[in-house]
Amino acid sequence: MLFSEIVAVTIFIVFWYFIYSCEIRFFFLFLKHKNLPKNQFFIFIHIAAVLGIVCILYSYFIEPYWLKVSYINLESAKIKKGFTLVQISDLHCDTKIRNEEKLVKIINKINPDIIVFTGDALNRKEALGIFKKTLNSLKAKSGKFAVRGNFDGKYWNGIDFFKDTGFIELDERAENFTNNSQCLTMAGLGPEGDIEKAKFLKKIPENCYAILLFHYPYISKAFKGLPIDLYLAGHTHGGQFSLPFYGALITMSRFGKKYEAGLYKLSQGKYLYVNRGVGMEGGIIPRVRFFSRPEIAVFHISPKK
Repeated sequence: MLFSEIVAVTIFIVFWYFIYSCEIRFFFLFLKHKNLPKNQFFIFIHIAAVLGIVCILYSYFIEPYWLKVSYINLESAKIKKGFTLVQISDLHCDTKIRNEEKLVKIINKINPDIIVFTGDALNRKEALGIFKKTLNSLKAKSGKFAVRGNFDGKYWNGIDFFKDTGFIELDERAENFTNNSQCLTMAGLGPEGDIEKAKFLKKIPENCYAILLFHYPYISKAFKGLPIDLYLAGHTHGGQFSLPFYGALITMSRFGKKYEAGLYKLSQGKYLYVNRGVGMEGGIIPRVRFFSRPEIAVFHISPKK
């Protein structure tokens, strides 16, 4: 966690500790004196305390299930005929089904040419069946591709996540294929990979529209010289818990808020998209989302006008 994130989280915690400490004090004063102050400070504290409870309930019961479909239109001189690509990321499947079934219905209705998954499959090993069933149920006309995330390598190393799902795992390799009579390259890097040292990326044909899957939104100087047109990442969850006007409190990214979520133009014709993901962080962390809705990203990539 970056120092700036530690500061932001500390301020956030201290603020709400102050609010509820004051609210508890007012409650005991009421029990003792059967009377409460009527000044503006009391009104502010009381409204903030009630609002905080409402936000907690919303972040637990509503937003985690409120899937958003984000549509992104891109153009490229390398493209002769447009195609549709869907990106999903960070499913973090638990034994409780949340968005998995809705996700399948939405994506299959879109009927994309390509589907990609950019890592972090599970929170619990027992949810592997849910994850595989979800991926296997997704339909794509030209191909399905995936890379692993940090959770997949750290906690579930040795599990074959993509067997019998129809997804091709890309770990330090690239697949060249034809879509609508045009050359496309799908490249992928595992969570332990290093863009600085990934020699296979330099062998991608320059005439092919190249898409790189890498769980982390890691942009290095070496990347600028690579023939990558679209870089798809996840990992940050868009902060998972964000604030209006400020955005993510924590991204767990070395770049902090610089690439927290959404589309970023890196240079002429090159883009990075950081997906907010579908699921939520595992372990003891509460399964909540606030101002960072779970996301399916749909890319319409067309010829440059």
